[in-house]
Amino acid sequence: MDFLTDWLTDWLKELLIGGIMGNLEGLFDTVNAQVGEIAVQVGTTPAAWNAGVFSLIRQLSETVILPIAGLVLTFVATYELIQMLLEKNNMHEVDVANLYKWMFKTACAVLILSNTFNIVMAVFDVSQSVISRSAGLIQGSTAVSPDMLNDLQTTLEGMDLGPLLGLWLQSSVIGLTMQALGIIIFVLVYGRMIEIYLLTSLAPIPVATLSNREVGGMGQNYLKSLFAVGFQGMLILVCVGIYAVLVQGIAAGGDPIGAIWGTVGYTVLLCFMLFKTGTIARSIFGAH
Repeated sequence: MDFLTDWLTDWLKELLIGGIMGNLEGLFDTVNAQVGEIAVQVGTTPAAWNAGVFSLIRQLSETVILPIAGLVLTFVATYELIQMLLEKNNMHEVDVANLYKWMFKTACAVLILSNTFNIVMAVFDVSQSVISRSAGLIQGSTAVSPDMLNDLQTTLEGMDLGPLLGLWLQSSVIGLTMQALGIIIFVLVYGRMIEIYLLTSLAPIPVATLSNREVGGMGQNYLKSLFAVGFQGMLILVCVGIYAVLVQGIAAGGDPIGAIWGTVGYTVLLCFMLFKTGTIARSIFGAH
């Protein structure tokens, strides 16, 4: 009878150890896959992300918003001309040089407005280049090797049946948290790209105000917002890269229970920081 009990205990232990190791190996595979997926998603330009949506946004910007921006620019330029003339003793002292300056400034404003879409895309091309270079470094330092699990398996083999059962349940919970993390990453990455499209669609209106000092803050803040959203992708990539590096310690800590719950903590921390990336990017570039 003791022989049968020992055999059943050993069989259950092997079963639980196999389940725990399978869950953790799947966890590491998920981490590596998510790092790679985010590197691809956040490093994609608006034109390459979805050609259909990009074409729609461009048509809206150039055919609907651009004429409105032209009216805004006309008002701004006219207001600036009237203000300039009134400053010279109610037009009694007209400086011809100032008129030439106004004409040159207005011509530059028209040129910039007519190329607004190209300027906006150039901003995201710059951020995409930086993200692509960062992705190569981050992915290369976060690959979790299966060899890291050998020490953990040795530790599990020395544990009793009860703790192993608890660890198996906890490792299963980890799998659910990783699925939730995948949904959050999906929402953030795709939501960021939709935000980029929304900003791009209305680009001509704030750009039309850049030539005036009094209302030019609107256009300046818009450009800051563009850079903030563009480089938010790099912050997202850095957050996931840091998370992957921290999770590597799960196999080297020697404490399976602490390692598993540490992973839960890292996952919650990552979710929190991913939501903070937009605020951090805007604070860095001074956008509001």
